[in-house]
Amino acid sequence: MIDLAKVLGGFKPRTGLILGSGLGSLAEDIDAVARIDYAELDGFPESGVSGHAGHLIAGYLEKEPVLLLSGRSHYYEKGDAAVMRPALTALRDAGVERLLLTNSAGSTVTEMPPGSIMLITDHINFSGTNPLFGEETDGRFVGMTNAYDQTMRDGLEGTARHLDIELHQGCYMWFSGPSFETPAEIRMAKTLGADAVGMSTVPETILARFLGMKVAACSVITNYAAGMTGAELSHTETKEIAPRGGGKLSRLLRSAFANGALDGTS
Repeated sequence: MIDLAKVLGGFKPRTGLILGSGLGSLAEDIDAVARIDYAELDGFPESGVSGHAGHLIAGYLEKEPVLLLSGRSHYYEKGDAAVMRPALTALRDAGVERLLLTNSAGSTVTEMPPGSIMLITDHINFSGTNPLFGEETDGRFVGMTNAYDQTMRDGLEGTARHLDIELHQGCYMWFSGPSFETPAEIRMAKTLGADAVGMSTVPETILARFLGMKVAACSVITNYAAGMTGAELSHTETKEIAPRGGGKLSRLLRSAFANGALDGTS
């Protein structure tokens, strides 16, 4: 196995990024100093989902040193909500203080069509599980009132306004997957206040907060949720539509890094 600390040497990343389904193009914007397959890193997951590349990239995004995880593993693959814990711990140990999460999601809001971007302001854990099950320390009682950091959110919102990119804001509901939601479940989600639904991100947010990292997250909307159009949903659609919003998200993140927006200094 590769020793990540030895590979990074004097490289000191402060920011980590995790890319969701169909959003791997952002990895091409990284001025890479190292690229390592997950299989070569101890404890890192091997994703079995098409559209998730499965490698770590260390490098610079608009001169900001970052560690980027291109692809994630999901709870629905093996029933392990904490599957990303070793990878996130490795990021924390490498010096990462803040985490930017991206995902592909379904919209429950008519005014937020496919191709939109949504800044996550809060989440609902509807999966019935938690990545901190089994943790024995009192650290497991993680406060989630401010799960998504306000300074980072303000920076992304301000950058979107500057670029004239429409950035929706809303609540994300985590379903366990892998089957898509039913129309009845989507009606319930809307009643409970969910603006978007998906199968990831929430466990990473909980783990990152447990590990002491600040978090911001964005969803790229790939479809209207079940029952809203009458059409059946598919992962193929997710992979095909994600790059439409992914281009806007990439532009937004590059500008936010270039202007120091995530630090509240822009």
